[in-house]
Amino acid sequence: MRETPINLRARAEQRDLIDRASKLLGKSRSNFVLEAACEKAISIMLEQAHFPLSDSDFKRFTRLLDAPLKPNPALEKLFAMPSPWLTPRKALRKPSKE
Repeated sequence: MRETPINLRARAEQRDLIDRASKLLGKSRSNFVLEAACEKAISIMLEQAHFPLSDSDFKRFTRLLDAPLKPNPALEKLFAMPSPWLTPRKALRKPSKE
C-alpha cells in the first residue's frame, strides 16, 4: 500500500493527454503518472553513470559521434509525420468512406 502522497497541478490539456494514454494501457491516472515518473527518474540516474574508456576508445567514440550522418529515408519519413499527441484527434482518423 502506498503511504506518501505526491501532489501536482497540470493544465487541462496535459491531464487529458495523460488520461488518454493511461486508458490505452488500462491504468489509472495515478499509476500511469507514478510509473512514468519512476521510469524517467531511473533513466536520469542511469545517464549519470560513469563509463571509463581508454584514450584510444574515447577517440574512436568521439570520431563516431562527429561523423556525418548517413541518409535514413525511414527516419526522415518518421520525422515528417505529425506527432499524435500534438495533433487533434479528428486529423488522426482515416477519412470515412461515405
